[in-house]
Amino acid sequence: MKDVIIATTNRGKFEEIRRLITAQFDNMHSLLDFDETVIVDEDSPHYAENAMKKARKVGNHFGMPALADDSGLEVASLGGRPGIHSSRYGRNDEERIRRLLSELEGVPWEERKATFKAYVALFLPQKDRCYVFYGELKGYIGFEEHGSGGFGYDPVFYSPELGKYLAELSTEEKNALSHRGRAIAALKRFIGNK
Repeated sequence: MKDVIIATTNRGKFEEIRRLITAQFDNMHSLLDFDETVIVDEDSPHYAENAMKKARKVGNHFGMPALADDSGLEVASLGGRPGIHSSRYGRNDEERIRRLLSELEGVPWEERKATFKAYVALFLPQKDRCYVFYGELKGYIGFEEHGSGGFGYDPVFYSPELGKYLAELSTEEKNALSHRGRAIAALKRFIGNK
C-alpha cells in the first residue's frame, strides 16, 4: 500500500506506529500534517468501535487508507479503570500517572495486576471495509516511575516478560512486545496475505 493516515495527534503514538509499519506503507501521515481538523467523538464503551469510528471518519474525509487505534490500561484491583478513559484520566501523562498511583496507594504488588489492550483499525475507503486487530500485554503497576522512554503509563507498567518497566525499553524492544506492537503485527500479517 502506498499512503496511510495514522489517525492521531499524539506525536509519541504516531512515531511508535510509524516505525512498526515502514515496510508496509510508502507515505505515512498523522493528523498534525493537515490543516483541517477531523473531530471524532470516541463515545463508545468499546475500544474496537472507537478505533473503527476514527479510522472510517478520517479515511473517508481524506480519501485514503486510515489507521486508528484505541487502547487502554485496565487495572484489576480498580475494577478495570482507567480502561476506555485511560487517555482522559488527567490532562497529561504526569497527571494520569499521579492519579493512578494515588488510587493504588497501599495496594500490595500481587494485587497490582494490569493489562494494556490495543485495538487497531485499518479502513480502506476504496473498498469501504474496516479491519480490526487486537493485542495485549499483561504486567503490574509499580509503586513509582522508572525509566525515561515511551509515553503514557510506560514509566509505571512493569512487564514480567522482560523484567523491566516499559519506559526502560528501547523503542525496538517495546514495539516487539507491546499491546500496540502485537496488534500491528497481526495487521502486518493480514496485509502480507492480501
